[in-house]
Amino acid sequence: MSRPPLPGPPHKPLIALVDRLNRALQIDMVRAGHAAGFPELKHAHNLVFGTLSSSHGSHTADMAARAGITRQSMGEVVRELMGLGIVEMTVDPEDRRAKLVTYTDYGLGVARAGRQHIADLEQRFAEEFGEEEYALVRDVLARIVELVEPGER
Repeated sequence: MSRPPLPGPPHKPLIALVDRLNRALQIDMVRAGHAAGFPELKHAHNLVFGTLSSSHGSHTADMAARAGITRQSMGEVVRELMGLGIVEMTVDPEDRRAKLVTYTDYGLGVARAGRQHIADLEQRFAEEFGEEEYALVRDVLARIVELVEPGER
């Protein structure tokens, strides 16, 4: 029995391209971490590195919300990174009942290497596509995020 095709654009949908790019960049970050001397890094750790404030620390619940995962899942990744000596939990000085996730000195080194890799990637993309074209891609993607992000309208 033949069924009619599902509706959709005649080209690869943007959601598929963005998802593929995100996965490729996430894998690249882990590879770069390994190459920089941090072989313990895993893909799941990107959830913490992408949501943890390096200046004053973050609450696990806030990090989970930014990552779009449950508090329990974020807590699991944080505990793993604690075991690796990358992050620690400290009492929040503004709310003694709460705990803050902060980088250890070693963790700051890991995060610095990751941020430097991101800066290097951005530079590589700008060189590959030209400053103007790459800036346009970033601007268009940011505008698309504004259009579709929940609660932003």
